[in-house]
Amino acid sequence: MSGEARSRKADIQRSTSETNIQLSLDLDGDGSYTGATGIGFFDHMLTLFARHGRVSLSIECVGDLDVDGHHTVEDVAICLGTCLVDALGDKRGIARYGTAYVPMDECLARSVVDHSGRAAVKVPAPHPLAVQKVGDFDGELAWEFFAALSRVGAFNLHLDLLRGGNAHHAIEACFKAVARSLAVAMIVEDASAGVPSTKGVL
Repeated sequence: MSGEARSRKADIQRSTSETNIQLSLDLDGDGSYTGATGIGFFDHMLTLFARHGRVSLSIECVGDLDVDGHHTVEDVAICLGTCLVDALGDKRGIARYGTAYVPMDECLARSVVDHSGRAAVKVPAPHPLAVQKVGDFDGELAWEFFAALSRVGAFNLHLDLLRGGNAHHAIEACFKAVARSLAVAMIVEDASAGVPSTKGVL
């Protein structure tokens, strides 16, 4: 492999009968989010995700919001997970593991990730936000987002809302914690060290 740093960027255009999405991701970006999903609170969470994940993220999504927000939220996660895999490439030299505890006032979230190449997600059951709604965002969609992101992004995610309270605060703590743990896991520690696995591939 060349000693030159590889560009860690990816983009996708995905159209179905439920959503039309254009998404661009830069893992070494400036923490900015641009675009719109049609769900104001979701855009707020994606803005936080980009900033605390230290990535640049651009999303334009037109979804069937006349039905509800489920397809929009899940399909954005699918596109983001796809770009995450593409941008990481062979994962040479990355930290691989990341942990973050994030408080948001009275709420506290913990996220632990492993870029193992295997999808596995563990979130609380029953969902602590299942009956909550923030603006036009159903709280349980946060868990749908993280489940799809882990599945398509091929990483282990263990996410716990350790202390709940205001639904806005709780969801925000979770988005920040996942973003921060992913940022830690994706840091390139030493590209010359190869892939961080005894198998030689992730």
